[in-house]
Amino acid sequence: QGQMVESGGGLVQAGGSLRLSCDASGRTITSRVMGWFRQAPGKGREFVASITWSGSSTYYAESVKGRFTISRDNARNMVYLQMNSLNPEDTAVYYCACRRPFSTGARASDFDSWGQGTQVTVSS
Repeated sequence: QGQMVESGGGLVQAGGSLRLSCDASGRTITSRVMGWFRQAPGKGREFVASITWSGSSTYYAESVKGRFTISRDNARNMVYLQMNSLNPEDTAVYYCACRRPFSTGARASDFDSWGQGTQVTVSS
């Protein structure tokens, strides 16, 4: 199985927006929950958002709720993260991943097929 390929990161001023994309064409994500995580320097990988296969259910970390929106296009094997009202605390490498079968948690260990990530830097 292949890895995810994240893109769309960059440098943005506080208050700005970015849209991250995850190309999951390298693997089968049918019926799988997809998630976004992030890792800031010196910190662990933390959950940001997840979305079910149908897209009918989404979950967010409290720190991003109301600012970030996760979505997916199953026909294109793509997952997106729209990030608005960015602040310097959102600076991190962002990763998308696929939740393991039979897993129900939101820990990094519940997900696999990690990509290389995309850097998001928010300046104050």
